[in-house]
Amino acid sequence: MTARPSTPSLVIVGAGPRGTGFLERLAANLPELYGDAPLDLHLVDPHPPGPGRIWRTEQSPLLWMNSRAEDVTLFTDETVTLEGPVRPGPTLADWSGIDGRAFPTRPQQGAYLRWVYGRVLASLPASVTVHEHRTTALRIGGPRDGRQRVWLEAGAEPLLADLVVLTVGHLDAEPDPEQRALADFAARHRLVHLPPAFTADTDLSALRAGAPVLVRGFGLAFVDLMVLLTEGRGGRYEGEGDDLVYVPSGREPVLYVGSRRGVPYHSKIGYVLDGERPPLPRFFGAEQTEALLRRAEPLDFRRDVWPLVDKELGWAHYHRLFSTHPERTSLAWSDFERAYEEAPPRGAEIAALAAAAVPDPADRFDPEALDHPLDGIRFASAEALQHGLRDYVTEDLTRRHDPAHSPDAAVFAALLSVYGQLLRLGGRVDPGGWWHGFFSYLASGPPGPRLRQLLALSRAGLVRFLGPQVAVETDEERGVFRAASPAAPGEWTEARALVEARLPDPTLELAGSPLLRALYEDGARATASGLLVVDPTDARILERDGRPHPRRFALGPHTTARAGGAFTRPRTGGVAFGQNDVTARAALSFLRDRSGGTGGTGAGGGTVESGGTGRSCPLPAPLSA
Repeated sequence: MTARPSTPSLVIVGAGPRGTGFLERLAANLPELYGDAPLDLHLVDPHPPGPGRIWRTEQSPLLWMNSRAEDVTLFTDETVTLEGPVRPGPTLADWSGIDGRAFPTRPQQGAYLRWVYGRVLASLPASVTVHEHRTTALRIGGPRDGRQRVWLEAGAEPLLADLVVLTVGHLDAEPDPEQRALADFAARHRLVHLPPAFTADTDLSALRAGAPVLVRGFGLAFVDLMVLLTEGRGGRYEGEGDDLVYVPSGREPVLYVGSRRGVPYHSKIGYVLDGERPPLPRFFGAEQTEALLRRAEPLDFRRDVWPLVDKELGWAHYHRLFSTHPERTSLAWSDFERAYEEAPPRGAEIAALAAAAVPDPADRFDPEALDHPLDGIRFASAEALQHGLRDYVTEDLTRRHDPAHSPDAAVFAALLSVYGQLLRLGGRVDPGGWWHGFFSYLASGPPGPRLRQLLALSRAGLVRFLGPQVAVETDEERGVFRAASPAAPGEWTEARALVEARLPDPTLELAGSPLLRALYEDGARATASGLLVVDPTDARILERDGRPHPRRFALGPHTTARAGGAFTRPRTGGVAFGQNDVTARAALSFLRDRSGGTGGTGAGGGTVESGGTGRSCPLPAPLSA
């Protein structure tokens, strides 16, 4: 069904979690800003609205979230900075009845997201007609001062839109030159090469039982790979804790895994941060970001921003250490605080202060050591490397589940605060992939039970560690992939299969979305690392001349409005909620002015039309827990 020509029309491209969150804020603000004037609302996504692709309910229940059920919500609370109304709602744990400390399966999260989507639709007034288009958006056209046209893969006529909001999530990507070269090599020698992709959507059948497989990447994509190639092939675990044993099915390959750091992401923290919390922000807040924005010269993240971030993270760490574990310090907090405040960021003064005030080096904050845990370490053999890495993972599990190390949890809180401040800088500074990787490594790792399973698989010989700074080579003469790490000099591993266990980088130029690539080609501005630049005030897309497009908005991982985590914990300020609220209010104000609406309240129960065919269908009923 084509939008009614006289009715204001809003097209949302991407109906997964971010699109659903934006829709929630649109519904919450609509009575005040738009009233009961007619509105055509189009949702474009080839995947189910609510869960989208990543959280769809039709996937293996062996795959988990890396968040606890009590830490997942799509609803606002009083801690979120909003102009619009707070609309509280249940967490995943409250809605489903799952133990709040458990890590839900992805299908369980998908069911929650589907329910949230249905609840939001039911809250829309009858004057809003929702059109669901289960297809892909290909291109946006139209003048800056006129209606936009959104071309769809399924449909000859474009959708007419007064505004377009992009809320696309993680996407596939075209291969970069390195991946094309590896794919060509694999094709010539009849090898298996799996490029960066969503592990759950990758065909793993070519990875043969008992065969060695080189794996590059040690984050969450690797965890999914590990699960699908072990339990997913009929293996099982017996025992628990340190006595966990893997019983193979005989269908598993042998995974040789390495990465830049050579270690898995840190375990999720297994305790609650209670007691006094660090007051944030302190050294990287509005005052500092505004000072950076006033600079005329281009900003460099490592030179201009990272020192402030480092000092902020260290502040959170030491505040928690001194307030909760003063017996492990040798200086009065007031003296330390004053000296820390006066010391320049990342200078020798802070290092000397920490050494004098904190006797145990394990209690000091050292981001370089965190980021490079195996630098300079050499192992006598590949077997020694296996033992060393198992010891490292065991120590990490112990620390991340021991509240005696609660400064780690304070740093997590500071990381979230930092992400909120980085959003204020918008396109003025490009943190690049390193920052997001560092954040994910510290704050978005796997559940502790997954690392215990990793240890069991290592003891069973089905996972072999390659080490840090892993290099992958192609051997034309032998027709194999080869990998090695400086941590085990002279130890090369050969295999006929290579898996890149990571998501594709979110760049406009290589994005799997034809719409994003077309935006870039048509003049949308991008950062050096390829993110779509949006106005930090309301997420309008910036053009290359720096002007915000009045009718195009964007939120999500392909933009500079990239929030820190996939989902928001209750009562943590909810940066993504605030972004969604500002953008929804800007969109509604624009549409109100176009329609001549005056605001007010309307009766609930908007009409939903599926597939753009004009066929009415009932609103989704809330699912039972």
